[in-house]
Amino acid sequence: MRSTTVTLPDSREAATNPPSRVSVFVRRVEDYIELTKPRMVLMILITTAAGFYLGTQGAVNWLLFLHTLIGSGLTAAGVLGLNQYLERDVDSQMERTQQRPLPAGRIHPIEALLFCAFLTGSGMLYLTFLVNPLSGFVISLIVVSYLFVYTPLKRKTSLCTLIGAIPGALPPVVGWVAAQGRLSSQAWVLFAILFLWQLPHSLAIAYIYREDYANAGLKLLPVIHPDGTSTRRQIVTNCVALFGIGLLPTLFNIAGGIYFLAALFVGGMFLASGVYLQKAHSVKAARYVLYASLLYLPLIFITMAIDKI
Repeated sequence: MRSTTVTLPDSREAATNPPSRVSVFVRRVEDYIELTKPRMVLMILITTAAGFYLGTQGAVNWLLFLHTLIGSGLTAAGVLGLNQYLERDVDSQMERTQQRPLPAGRIHPIEALLFCAFLTGSGMLYLTFLVNPLSGFVISLIVVSYLFVYTPLKRKTSLCTLIGAIPGALPPVVGWVAAQGRLSSQAWVLFAILFLWQLPHSLAIAYIYREDYANAGLKLLPVIHPDGTSTRRQIVTNCVALFGIGLLPTLFNIAGGIYFLAALFVGGMFLASGVYLQKAHSVKAARYVLYASLLYLPLIFITMAIDKI
């Protein structure tokens, strides 16, 4: 039998066949898209859209709705990228973030700074002039508190999670004031739901990756108390609070009975995952909390929009 030899290209051959300009350009675009965290932007836009729709009185102004999403999306993408710019040294020390475009060296920091600053500034101006000044003001609060309060506090105190939940809870408020041009008690109900949701969500992530965060010098609760007791307690406490607050849209005439039943079920599911973590003390259980949180948020806001009063 005649043997067949397969010759693999060596490094010299690879050097003579560099990537095409098209492939380099495509990879470059992919890196910039990754820098903006599109999945997180999508989640932010879902809550912003829900806030706009729920705050609309009468027929929906679809053009204003589109402007709101464009301005919010640009700002969110820019802020998330600027956060990576500010934390590029931290990301380089954590296994889960080392391959992001900045720590991996695929995008130069100055390029990322200019690109993301442009997105953030244009998004804020877009909302201010094409939607209304109040929506531009609220989103500016998100930018300032997220980048200049929450981000530096992650290296100093475990209270950063609580403080970071404030800008994270404001997107539905942006949508609400974009639709109505004013704040109201209903907008703060949406804020409270998202605020309480973020705490178990963020703590579950920190619990899962606490060794990574410790290596990077971040002062999150599971890092300060490695046994996880305080983290598990906070997760359950906030799930209980969210279970109750999640029912308020019915009492405030934002949504109806269908939403109330959905909030009972989804909130109970979220709470059950927290209780399971309290008993199991495992990373696997913390992942269940994370998965439950990722299901809770879109389900609760989509159901609220469907069952709007």
